[in-house]
Amino acid sequence: MEMMSSLKVEPVVKFSALIGEGPIWEESEQMLLFVDIAGQKIHRWSPTTNQIESVETGDTVGFAVPRRKGGYVAGVGLSIVNVDWSTRTMTSLLKVDQDKPNNRLNDGKVDPVGRLLAGTMGKEQRPAEVDKQQGSLFSVNSDLNVTKHLSQVDILNGLDWSLTCLSLCTSLTLRWTYRTGWTGLSPVCLSVPVSLSGGHIERVGLVSHLSVSLYQSHSQVDISNGLDWSLDMKTFFYIDSLSLTVDAFDYDITTGQLGNRRVVYHMREKEGLPDGLTVDADGRLWVACYNGGRVINIDPGTGVCLQTVYLPVMKTTSCCFGGLDYSDLYVTSASLGLGQSEIRHQPLAGHTFRVRGLGVKGRPSNSFSG
Repeated sequence: MEMMSSLKVEPVVKFSALIGEGPIWEESEQMLLFVDIAGQKIHRWSPTTNQIESVETGDTVGFAVPRRKGGYVAGVGLSIVNVDWSTRTMTSLLKVDQDKPNNRLNDGKVDPVGRLLAGTMGKEQRPAEVDKQQGSLFSVNSDLNVTKHLSQVDILNGLDWSLTCLSLCTSLTLRWTYRTGWTGLSPVCLSVPVSLSGGHIERVGLVSHLSVSLYQSHSQVDISNGLDWSLDMKTFFYIDSLSLTVDAFDYDITTGQLGNRRVVYHMREKEGLPDGLTVDADGRLWVACYNGGRVINIDPGTGVCLQTVYLPVMKTTSCCFGGLDYSDLYVTSASLGLGQSEIRHQPLAGHTFRVRGLGVKGRPSNSFSG
């Protein structure tokens, strides 16, 4: 379905961010919070005064979200930092992907109970061009404990062990293939948590045999991007941009564990790369399409694109609902990587836009509990 004629699309934050991203509506302040990743700044814009306040981060900044204690937490470089807006100062809380110094934090968002989820990616060689399988997805709880998601170790064909024969120190998930009772039945894939101890596997018991051999762990993430939750909090929606899909996981709101990954939507020709997303009050998805110049509205139950909102820029990056009744859709965009000819044809590239007349509303954002 194409864009409705009653829509009004207008630039409201009128400066060219290099990579505008991560918009969040702050209800308490009635302001739009967003970042400029490559510009290394966190911005707050007031629609009442049309004024912009900014904090320089000194490194790439993938996201900023409100904190229940006050201020914000932001993803700067590979650090999760506390941001004191009143003093314009930052304090590091923790680091992720320390074994991958060429990575950076990208999109992040807080779940309904206050848990932060944030992803990483390899630093761009050019916009949207990165080393693949370098990213990760992390969750951070109120105690600042970090859990890493979406990496795996493959186990295929090897020695004879039982399920109780695997003893390791870092929590991982192993995948293997086995034939029931060694009778030549069809292969079955299982996943179970194990732990790694000193880089070797210890035999600690005997039960029915498995044929296994250990391969190194690898990331399943290229560009960790948009994320949000269903209305009942049982589904986590997630975008790894280079996969060209919008995915869903079963989500345990109590533990933060993910499972049962499946594809909700495959991007179509000319829609570009899926980037940031938000879920509206009806449970439908709004996905910004990088290099597609649009935001698409998806029914996650059917996988159907219900509506397309076109913008006067190609590098649309993310979106959120805001305003007094959450009926305004705010859309960020990027200008980095555009040539002079493209800039002449897209003079509003990097601006943040407001879309009115959609006939739907969004939901308030969540604040980090840590």
